[in-house]
Amino acid sequence: MAEVSRVERAPDDLFLRIVAGDVPATIVHSDDQVVAFEDIAPQAPTHVLVVPRERYENVAELAAKAPQVLARLVEVAQRIADERCGGEYRLVFNTGTAVGQSVFHVHGHVLGGRDFTWPPG
Repeated sequence: MAEVSRVERAPDDLFLRIVAGDVPATIVHSDDQVVAFEDIAPQAPTHVLVVPRERYENVAELAAKAPQVLARLVEVAQRIADERCGGEYRLVFNTGTAVGQSVFHVHGHVLGGRDFTWPPG
């Protein structure tokens, strides 16, 4: 039996629909591994989501199954931060509903352009 693609297993995945061009988004970067786009509800002057083209539920799964894609995601996050906020940024991955994950397709939030406090939340 042929392997079922990640798209077929998660047809309701919003980020796969954005990657495919089926849902409009302001794309700021696209390559063969990741896509980056503006967050629709920004929490900072710079708030860009960087997602892998294939679906992985969370950052731990991505690290285990495709570490090279995780490395690329971080490289793109750094480039966006360099261009938009002087290289100073926070990169956030939420894992689980209790901490705010609402789309179960790993995505890094590139946040910058203002001062942040610690601890977050």
